[in-house]
Amino acid sequence: MFTLLQTAQPAAQGGGWSMWIMLALIFVVMWIFMIRPQRKQQKELQNFRDSLKKGDKVVTIGGIYGTVCEIKDESVLVEVDNNVKIRVSKQALVKDFTDPTRQ
Repeated sequence: MFTLLQTAQPAAQGGGWSMWIMLALIFVVMWIFMIRPQRKQQKELQNFRDSLKKGDKVVTIGGIYGTVCEIKDESVLVEVDNNVKIRVSKQALVKDFTDPTRQ
């Protein structure tokens, strides 16, 4: 009976290290498959917003399609119909339809 207790203790100690290794592996997998692609997408979206120019055809988060008329630091004037213009935040622009290959 005494030898049975001695063999059970090393298994419990080894289980602690394996738990930490598994937690680290889970974090690495989450970073590779979730955090990294999201950061890449955010970087591409920021590059799109920084490279806006007059005449680009864009869509907003709300689904409004229009053409860029004027660009300021934090906002963009978008023409949505003949002589109908709205001012939206740059953060509200999500897609560029100027070049059909970029869709």
